[in-house]
Amino acid sequence: MFPIDFLWRASLRWPNRTAIDTPTGQISYQELASKVKALAAGLMALDPSLQSRVAICSGNNADHIVALLAILASGKVWVPLNPKSTRPEIRRIIDITEPSLIVYDEACADLLVDAPATFIRTGKDEDEPSIKTIGGLIQQNNGASALPFDLPLDAIQAIKFTGGTTGAPKGVMQPYRAWMANITNQIHAWGFDENERYIVAAPITHGTSTYIVPILAQGGCHVILDGSGAEVVRTAFKERGGTACFMPPTLLYMLMALPNASRKDYPNLRRLIYGGAPMPPEKVRAVREFFGPVLCTTYGQTEAPQILTIMQPEDFEDPNNWASVGRTTWFNDVAIMGPDGTLLPTDEIGEVVARGDLLMTGYWRMPEKTSETIKNGWLHTGDRGLIDERGYLYLKDRLKDLVITGGFNVYPVDVENALSQHPAVHECLVFGVPDDKWGECVQAAVQIRPGQQADEATLISFVRELLGPVQTPKRIHFYETLPHSNVGKLLKSAVLQNILNSSKNS
Repeated sequence: MFPIDFLWRASLRWPNRTAIDTPTGQISYQELASKVKALAAGLMALDPSLQSRVAICSGNNADHIVALLAILASGKVWVPLNPKSTRPEIRRIIDITEPSLIVYDEACADLLVDAPATFIRTGKDEDEPSIKTIGGLIQQNNGASALPFDLPLDAIQAIKFTGGTTGAPKGVMQPYRAWMANITNQIHAWGFDENERYIVAAPITHGTSTYIVPILAQGGCHVILDGSGAEVVRTAFKERGGTACFMPPTLLYMLMALPNASRKDYPNLRRLIYGGAPMPPEKVRAVREFFGPVLCTTYGQTEAPQILTIMQPEDFEDPNNWASVGRTTWFNDVAIMGPDGTLLPTDEIGEVVARGDLLMTGYWRMPEKTSETIKNGWLHTGDRGLIDERGYLYLKDRLKDLVITGGFNVYPVDVENALSQHPAVHECLVFGVPDDKWGECVQAAVQIRPGQQADEATLISFVRELLGPVQTPKRIHFYETLPHSNVGKLLKSAVLQNILNSSKNS
C-alpha cells in the first residue's frame, strides 16, 4: 500500500462527499480522484520515468493539492518550492534535484525564470494552448485509470529541503514508509473522521502537507482560504465550519489579537494543532483560556516529519505538561543519548535521538552528511532534552545553531553569509531573540569596516533582497568591535546576553 491508496479507497467509500471546498466551488471525492488520475497520466506522458522529480511552486489552492496527489499517484518524487523564497534559493534547489517537471502558479513565475524543466501552470488557459496547464492535462487525459507502480517502501516520496550549517540546503529524502507512518499517526492522534473540515492556513509546501492525505483518508474536507491573513482564517472557521487546523504559534496569537476576537468565532473547532516553534507555558495558558480545551502540538523535523511525539488536548489538562512536546508516536522510538553514544535514563539531559519508520533515508546526494546524522539507526536531531518517568519529552535547547521564527527554520550562518556580502560589513553574528509574536525573531550584530558606512535599514534591505523576508533580521545592532575568544572565535553567546540584558533594562 502507498499513500495515494488512501485517496482511492476514500473515493469509493464517499464518492459524493466534498473533498476540497474552495472559494469558487466544491470538489467531490469522485471528482478529485478523477482529476488526480488524469493528471498523473499527463505527468507520465511528459516523463514516463518512475521516481523522477516534480517540483511545485504555488500558493495554497485546489490545483496545488491535485498536483501533489498526482505526483503521489504516478510514482514520482515531490519537491516543494517555497513561494516566499528568493529566485537564487529556488534555483539552487532545482539545480540540486533536477526536476523534469515544474508545476507553478502565475504569482511564482518570476522565481522560476530559465529553470531547466517542462512547466505546467495551475488553472486552465484556453487562450494560450501552447502553455501546459493543470486543467489542460486533466482534460486531455480525462477518464484515465489509476497507474499501477511497484516500488519498495524505502523509495522516495518527497525531497523536502532544510537549511544547513554549511550554508548549503539539504534535501531530506522522505520515503513511502515515513509518509505511511505519518498518515497513520495523524489519524490516530487527532481522531479525524468524515465530518472534518480542515482549514488550509499554513503553507502546503511546509507542515500542512502532512495533513493532506490523513484528512482525505477519513473522508474529511480541506477548506481553501479566500485570501490570506488572520482575518481570513477567522472567517473560514466562523462561516465555513472549520473543525481543525495546523498553524505556527504566531498565527494563533494573531487570531486572538483580532478586533472583537471571541471563542464564538470558532463554533465547530475540535483540534487546534501548533508546531514549528515552541510555545511558552504562559502562552499555553492564554491560548487555552481563549480557544478552550482544543490545543494540541507535535514534535518532529523534516528528517522525521511532523509527529515523532504528540501532545493531545487531554495532555494539556495538567499544567506540568505545558513545557513538554508530548509522548512518542507509533512505529517510532525517541530516546535521550549521551555524548558517548549511550542511552540515558529518565530525567537526564542529553541529545534527542529517534529511530523507526518515520525517519528519512538520508540527504539527497549527501552521503557524508547522512552518516553524520544517522548513526547505528538513530537520527541525531541536534536538540537537547529529557524524557520524564511518564514518557513525556521536554526540550531544553538546541545543539544546532537554529532560529525558529513564525514556524520557519532560519540557520544563522545563511544570514551571516548574506550580511557578509555587503561591502561595509567587517564581521557579523546572527541569532534568535525571544519574541512574543514570532516565538523567536532573527537579529544580528554587525561590526562595520573602517571608513565604510551602512545603517540598519540599508543592511536589512540588502539581506531581504538576497534571502527573502523570513530570514531577514528584524533588528541589527552595531558594535565598534565584536568580542572574540582567545583563539579568535566570535563570542555569539556574549553578544546575545548583552542584548538580552539591554532589553530587560530598557
